Parts: sequence; C-alpha cells; structure tokens
Amino acid sequence: MSRTYRVTGINLKAIPLGEGDRLLTILTPEKGLIKAVAPGARKYQSQLRGRMELFVVNQLLIAQGRSLDKITQAETLISHANLSNNLGKLASAQYLAELALALALSEQPQVEIYQLITEHLGRLTQLAPTEPFFPLLTHGIFHLLVVAGIAPRVNVCCLTQHQILPQLQVINWQVGFSFDAGGLVSLSTPTSVPIDERMGAIELTLLQQLSAQTLPPDSTIFPEYISAATVGDAWLKIERILRNYTQYHLGRSIRSATLLDSL
Repeated sequence: MSRTYRVTGINLKAIPLGEGDRLLTILTPEKGLIKAVAPGARKYQSQLRGRMELFVVNQLLIAQGRSLDKITQAETLISHANLSNNLGKLASAQYLAELALALALSEQPQVEIYQLITEHLGRLTQLAPTEPFFPLLTHGIFHLLVVAGIAPRVNVCCLTQHQILPQLQVINWQVGFSFDAGGLVSLSTPTSVPIDERMGAIELTLLQQLSAQTLPPDSTIFPEYISAATVGDAWLKIERILRNYTQYHLGRSIRSATLLDSL
C-alpha cells in the first residue's frame, strides 16, 4: 500500500519545528485539515521555503508518517503574495484563516470551506490599497458561518418570524440582535431573550447584503445623504457584532481580530 498521497491545500497556520523545519496546518478539499512537516522549509536555500508561506495554495505530495506526515513535493498554484504588503489585508486574511481553522474538520472532505477561504483571500489580494477591506472581511466571515450552519438570521425576527426591513427614513430606528436567539429580534416584541446588540437601519441594510455572492456598491443601496464615512463606521460595527456572535457560538476568542482593533 502506498504511503504517499496527493492533495491541493492552502497553508493556514505555520510554526517553527526543530532547527529548520516548519509545521503546517493545511486546509484541503480532499481531506480537510491536515498537519504536515515541511523539512528544511526555514532554510534559505530550501526549495520549499517560499511554498510554505501562509496563504500559499500548493499541489502537494505528502508521505505518511507515524506521528506527523511529511511534505515531499510542492507545486505552487496561487501565492496571494501581496497580502503581506498591506497590514489591513494581512490582518483580514489571518482573521479568515483562524475562523476557517476553527470551523473545518480533519480526515473528511471540506470542499465548501476550502472554496470559500480561497475565494475570499483572492478578493482581498485583488483589493486596491486605497479601498476599504472591512466589507470584504465581513462578507467572508458571514459566508463561513453559513457553510458551518451557524450564520445568524438577518431578515426575520427570530421570535416572531416576521420580516424586518430597515427603516432608513426613521430617525433613531433600531433592531435588536441576540446571540442566544440566533440573530435579529424586534424591539417591539416583548421578550425575555437577552438583547446583546442594537443596530440601526444602515447597519441592518449592510448586514442583509452579506448572503449575496458579491457585495453591491454602497452607492447603489443608500441615498446620497448617507456619507461614505457613516457607511464605513457601520461596517466596523457589523464586524464587531459578527465577531462577538461567532465567539459566543464557538466558545473561543478570535485572536487575530485584536490586530484589526489597532488599525
């Protein structure tokens, strides 16, 4: 029986091992999460060196080992090289990678999560340096939650099942958001469910766009009197709400998100 196997994988985590090796956690569509050693990958002249960087997608030949598998060949398919040239894009990529690591499973196919993480990292890679990255980050977070089956309900009240439409014309209009209930809660409905967050019409309008395959331009969904700065602040709030919601349901913190808080 062959002791080697071939997979396509994206490097989501890397830590030093020994004097020159690197231990990688790789997300593959065929086998889910795998851990494998890249021998000598930290050495300057190693052929594996560049291929074992974070977010690189490789075609891999891996030898099975008693405790850890070993990468014997790697052919790079996508490098996502310019993510490291922009701190916001890099922090967003690390955030999505950490979330994918928390949601993906080992020893079984993870096609959807693999496709999503590569797709959203590709969008971040193509983002111009002057464009905001929070919309793309938030879009990726929501899509990963959908695939994991824990996405919040953002179109109807979780208690009454009635549709909730944002009222942009109503000053100080708000809707509740409950982590325990799993999404929106109408504030006009008496309930003992804790309301963890409150959001306005602008935040809800953006939140309801996240299930789409691609995000529409902000200018197409808001009237002219709503400024780009106001919309930008709304994206920040949505990320925070989704972050807290995700941490609540996963029972763990997203450590990569702390870098975003400093930007």
